[in-house]
Amino acid sequence: MELLLIDKTHDEARQGEVFLPSGKQLSVPKKLFYIESYGCAMNFADSEVVASILSEHEYGASANAWEADLILINTCSIREKAEDKIRKRLTEIRQIKKEKPGLLVGILGCMAERLKGSLLEEDKLVDIVVGPDAYRTLPILINEADTGQKGVNVMLSRDETYADIAPIRLNSNGVNAFVSIMRGCNNMCSFCVVPFTRGRERSRSVESILMECENLFYDGYREVTLLGQNVDSYHFSHPQTGTVTSFAQLLEKVAMISPLLRVRFSTSHPKDITDEVLFTMKKYENICNYIHLPVQSGSSRVLQMMNRTYSREWYMAKVNRIREILPDCGLSTDMITGFCTETEAEHQESLSLMEYCKYDLAYMYYYSERPGTLAARRFTDDVPLEVKKRRLQEMINLHRIHSLQSMQRDIGKTFKVLVEGVSKKNSEELYGRNDQNKVVVFPQSNHKKGDYVWVNIHRCTAGTLIGSPVDK
Repeated sequence: MELLLIDKTHDEARQGEVFLPSGKQLSVPKKLFYIESYGCAMNFADSEVVASILSEHEYGASANAWEADLILINTCSIREKAEDKIRKRLTEIRQIKKEKPGLLVGILGCMAERLKGSLLEEDKLVDIVVGPDAYRTLPILINEADTGQKGVNVMLSRDETYADIAPIRLNSNGVNAFVSIMRGCNNMCSFCVVPFTRGRERSRSVESILMECENLFYDGYREVTLLGQNVDSYHFSHPQTGTVTSFAQLLEKVAMISPLLRVRFSTSHPKDITDEVLFTMKKYENICNYIHLPVQSGSSRVLQMMNRTYSREWYMAKVNRIREILPDCGLSTDMITGFCTETEAEHQESLSLMEYCKYDLAYMYYYSERPGTLAARRFTDDVPLEVKKRRLQEMINLHRIHSLQSMQRDIGKTFKVLVEGVSKKNSEELYGRNDQNKVVVFPQSNHKKGDYVWVNIHRCTAGTLIGSPVDK
């Protein structure tokens, strides 16, 4: 059985096998479901939880929306453009529904919680609306929709972590897997909808996380990415013993499963990543030297308006500390241009901060006001769209220079690469990533997916290192 998962993070459709947890068997499905996932890795991981819940209720995965009995769209509300894409996709799916009157269409995730009324009643685009904390009720909501009712549950929870659900690995390559360690966010950044759509922070139990990671390793996976809106604030207190586990301690426990299991994590909030985390990364060779550290702006005044709780200088000192402890650490970030009242001089501060940090990778956007956020209530979105777009393009142009320079600095170096598959451009080449999360392409030789290979780099593009396998 196969499932097509459209992951709009990479803006392309990919097809692959459904990998089941150890010992789990699916019965012959009575109905078929099809999932599209938009946005961040958290949404991708949530789709895997949903697939597991549906599999327990005799649903099977479909590779084709036209043959499915149920189409689910896992949504993102972080930017207006993302919502516009999803509305357009729902309008396209309406055409399928005209030819299949029994087809049910549902939306999951952040957009479901925020726009339930308009999607259900005004636009009549969907039959089912399920918020991020209500996936367990999906089978009940499907039954309600089958009888002509609208199935809706967008209630937020203070304790739901889906810790007892073994995700079905959608479109997996059998090498990399996401593992959610916590849900929600307490930071209340003024531009962000996440605290309102995903609720407050709560951490999964240590035992459930370790069990999932161990099962993945014994099923052949060789890399896990620990996920959370802010992984560094992971904090689990054991209900029986009262023992508290921090993120650094959890990271160490996962790394100790096996030296053959690579460990990554995302996302880090600058205020919460500690020296303890950095020294844990340094201690274990299988914890990757790569940190995603969103800054959002290079202006202290704008950062204060964003409620980011740090200044430009504080952030730069944190970057210095990372590079002091982990000299070879890859660094990426998020940046927003054109936030409320941002001046041209403050935009230049963002560019100069990027010049200082020289990120290996950056996700850059112009500000999009989200209804219900603190910024929407307190500030005027007063930077013209054409100015936002121009500033964004300047930022992108600068980052392209830094990205190419970062790649060029690696020419002549040798890296340990985890093979993820065959190159899409050349079937005689393999690709994988190094410790710093850079894509590496090299001749296939006798290596295969899941192997660790030492590769000497002899040339590069702006986004790929190209080399040859060597003995180490």
